[in-house]
Amino acid sequence: MTRTPETPLPSPKECRRLREAQSLSQADVAAALGVTRATVRSWENGRTTPRGTNRDAYVRLLTGAQKVTPHQENPAPALVGAATGPVQASPDRAEPAPEPPSETPPASELAPEPDPELGPDPAPGPEPELGSELSPEAEPEPLSPSLTPDQAFDALYAFCAPALVRQTYLLTGRRELARESVECAFQLAWYRWPEVAMDRDPAGWVRATAHEFALSPWHRLRPRHRNPEPPPAAPADRALLDVLLQLPPVYRRTLLLYDGVGLDLPETAAETEASTPAAANRLLHAREAVATRLPELAEPKELHRRLAEVASAERLHAAKPTTVRWGGEQRARHWTRAAIAFTVVLIGATTLTLRTAPDHYEPPLAPGATVHGVPPRVAPGPLSAEQLALRAKLKGETVSGPERLVPEAG
Repeated sequence: MTRTPETPLPSPKECRRLREAQSLSQADVAAALGVTRATVRSWENGRTTPRGTNRDAYVRLLTGAQKVTPHQENPAPALVGAATGPVQASPDRAEPAPEPPSETPPASELAPEPDPELGPDPAPGPEPELGSELSPEAEPEPLSPSLTPDQAFDALYAFCAPALVRQTYLLTGRRELARESVECAFQLAWYRWPEVAMDRDPAGWVRATAHEFALSPWHRLRPRHRNPEPPPAAPADRALLDVLLQLPPVYRRTLLLYDGVGLDLPETAAETEASTPAAANRLLHAREAVATRLPELAEPKELHRRLAEVASAERLHAAKPTTVRWGGEQRARHWTRAAIAFTVVLIGATTLTLRTAPDHYEPPLAPGATVHGVPPRVAPGPLSAEQLALRAKLKGETVSGPERLVPEAG
């Protein structure tokens, strides 16, 4: 029995290019083929390859034989901005909307993601009712090479910064620290822009940097950090923020990324530098702590909605991208000049040491060796009259005998 040859499949990089040429996201391809977004991502990364009917349908879709209409929904700007990739760089391309988050029971959060090679892909879970408020992470689209670095950075900043400031505020409860953390993260991103621009998820890179800066324990040593900021005006918002700030920082960050931003469990674990079971345990404990203080937020959907409301209620405005870029460049110049000054001082100290230090080895003198260069002993000088009289008196007396020991009356 002969085996039917498989349909030729382009390389993973070419598959991604063909998909982007049709303005399709990975979610669109997954919906058209009846597979998960993770399966399409593994195909484009080269970890797996489609087989059977999926392979034929995938090739037809990439070559344009099968037409797919991209989604046109726009996510609401609550906390979603920093979770998704940047907006499309090409003006003539339609922006594919990210998928709405699927609600997963806590028991299934500990299970790893199924491998596409082991069997058919599972059907996607039911969509939540509040998916328009916060959407999960979509596959980030690469920045267009036609944009200049300044334009690409401004596009990323305009898309991510407003939502990222709100996320950081929920992490710290401090408005100024949230703005400062986001600005420092984007300044570092601008300083390392070639690396960030080529990153698979630039928004995730900036988000992780901002969260780590905001949760740094060194802020407690700053005088400004010792004075608490005014809490939210609404009592419900104040109560929720108080519960969040009482959680350990890693638990708070895990809860925000999963229930606030909408990342899935493996991505949350990767961003918090933990294993997937550890991230699941942190999430369950954080939810339990919130539900103990606020029973009405026991449902993840309600907690998801309340986090978005608390973040959106504050008037948190990010600085302009030009200001952030200028601040980053000024900081880079400052540290460059400081490094040059330190190098000059180090070179000067080294030169002075080389000029004043001995240029040859001088062995120490061995014990018992003749020492040269010692001046001769000087002979005593002439005696005075008193010394001469004393010497004559001593010579005139008896050399030995008791007479020298018996005192005489004066």
